[in-house]
Amino acid sequence: MKKEGIHLHASTAAESAPWVDAMLDWLSRLGLEHVVLVRPLSHAGRSGHQFVLGVDWFQSWTPGFDTLGLAQRMGLDTQADSEDLEREILVAMLASPIAFAFPSFDELVSQVRMRIDIVQAARKTALAFQTEAAERPDDCWTYHENTGFTLVPGHRLVDALVKATQPEATGRLYSFSCYRATEYVILLAIARELERSNPALLQALERDSEVRAIRSGLFHDVFLVEYGSMEQPLPPRYYVPGDRLWFRNPDGRSADVAGFEGSWVFYEGSGLFSNFWKRGAPFSFASKCLEIYHWRDGVREGQPGEEPVMDEDEVARRVALTMEDPAEVKRILSLMQRLREPKGVYVDGGCIDTSREYPRRVRPATTGIVLPPPG
Repeated sequence: MKKEGIHLHASTAAESAPWVDAMLDWLSRLGLEHVVLVRPLSHAGRSGHQFVLGVDWFQSWTPGFDTLGLAQRMGLDTQADSEDLEREILVAMLASPIAFAFPSFDELVSQVRMRIDIVQAARKTALAFQTEAAERPDDCWTYHENTGFTLVPGHRLVDALVKATQPEATGRLYSFSCYRATEYVILLAIARELERSNPALLQALERDSEVRAIRSGLFHDVFLVEYGSMEQPLPPRYYVPGDRLWFRNPDGRSADVAGFEGSWVFYEGSGLFSNFWKRGAPFSFASKCLEIYHWRDGVREGQPGEEPVMDEDEVARRVALTMEDPAEVKRILSLMQRLREPKGVYVDGGCIDTSREYPRRVRPATTGIVLPPPG
């Protein structure tokens, strides 16, 4: 598997040349100009350039496409320094085995800014975990069975999303699924970038949000790019800050418990994954794998006629015991770090998905977001 890094595609060489200068100036500002290789691209009559992490830096910082230790290897503090987070995002993208392709330098800038916004919003997001409940702040959201939660006219989408996900804004936690929460965090990042770079599309998105919720499969199709696949899987330890991803529960019995089929999270950088239930306590790669593994030990049969439930206290107890036994940690991680199996298959696969997701392009001339007609 070879590095593909970042591709900037242009209509002509004259259009592409200033982007190279802008990219190198950006990297220079971050002290990274010396780690990148620049190569010309030519395909189907189009011009462009490829930017990849140099061989020595790849081996030093992202060996085997492992980006989980990237911030530590670079000496970055991505929690306290947003420029360090920017550095980690760019270097991880430069090391990618699948090309991050953009039709302009500006689209790349917007992508990085959205990833920063996703990470910072994910760190602030906290929910009340009730798999059967669905709540939003009622001053700016209203619910209809056919349309889902819609924006109350006259309210800014950015403010409404913050109120729903960040308890500092309202003083309370709202109950909804981690999957829906990831949609809100992504939509918040997109809306903030549209404020900066495409206000007309933001206005259209806000009008649309007043009449229906774009959610689930439609949300994925409208707002997200998925990279990696079952046929071309991403390396198990390759992540870019701002990626949305799924850890699958590979145990069929516990996966039947509502809310425990798997876990949707964001990669926050520095080897950490979001934790919407205990904000300020993000998961490491190992702790997330261990938690999902021990879901099998927390299943409790319900009363006759009721669905099974999860004893999360027992799961936490089992995880704590395992963490005291390095040999058992190693055994479990060797199982869980395998790539997941296809839907419905529970044999010997792990919890690691083959793909990740990130926001589509947003600039007026090149946006990939097309709002579908209502109905």
